[in-house]
Amino acid sequence: MDKLRAMETFVRIVDRGSLTAAAESLRTSLPSVVRTLAALEAALDARLLNRTTRRIALTDEGREYYARCQRVLADVDDAEAALSARRAVPRGRLRVTAPVMFGRLHLAPVITEFVGRHPAVQVELILLDRVVDLVEEGIDVGMRIGRLPDSSLVAVPIGETRRVVCASPAYLRRAGTPVSLADLAAHRCVSFGGLAPGNEWTFATDGKAVRVTVAPALASNQIDPALDACVGGAGLGQFLSYQVRALLKAKKLKRVLVAFEPAPLPIHAIYPSARLLSSNVRALVDWAVPRLRARVPA
Repeated sequence: MDKLRAMETFVRIVDRGSLTAAAESLRTSLPSVVRTLAALEAALDARLLNRTTRRIALTDEGREYYARCQRVLADVDDAEAALSARRAVPRGRLRVTAPVMFGRLHLAPVITEFVGRHPAVQVELILLDRVVDLVEEGIDVGMRIGRLPDSSLVAVPIGETRRVVCASPAYLRRAGTPVSLADLAAHRCVSFGGLAPGNEWTFATDGKAVRVTVAPALASNQIDPALDACVGGAGLGQFLSYQVRALLKAKKLKRVLVAFEPAPLPIHAIYPSARLLSSNVRALVDWAVPRLRARVPA
């Protein structure tokens, strides 16, 4: 017995409401459908349908098996669609979003390579330091930093980043190096609204999250002015580690309060449900994910 064919026949009987209707939709004979159902029930040693001359009804075992058959057949369809999509030549428009600095540092170079490889594709890269609703705003693929709520979106892990507090060496020589969260009250601070709305900085003590409200000497909704102010000695700033990696390496900034840093934040590529995923989205995800993983620490 062809088990997948038998499962498809069973699902079609339930969906169409009769063996005759199932036979018509499958373009086969009624006796063939009857034989297939009988063979499936015999193989399972379970009655799936109660049949009368006027109607059919699922048994308890049939109801459970029907739900599982739907998932199996959907997975088979997805697997076939995925292979077909990978063979298709990407063409048309794609809308992609990411946080501003992550997009500029990491995603933009990968997208540039992608469009160079696929000249029939046009990508609109939207960089925003806010959470974007992909479905509502018509976005095909997004990069998300932080814990993800349960949703119908598919999330592919890219790497991790963490909140770090930094200041210029000149500022620390002048104002001293903080060693406790209480020391923040005596320091000038620079606030980046894309990371800490409401001027709240996040830390961890004894494995528990702690939020500290700071009174910034300078606040900005853009990352570049905040970074420039910290490098220029305006005060302490809290950023994500990928945002300051080059500045730390160049010793233009120094990391402080390391013992109070919270757990790393995951970075994901996200896109709407994989079911019926377009060849464009699949091609972009297949291209971008391994390259972003190579650029971003795990």
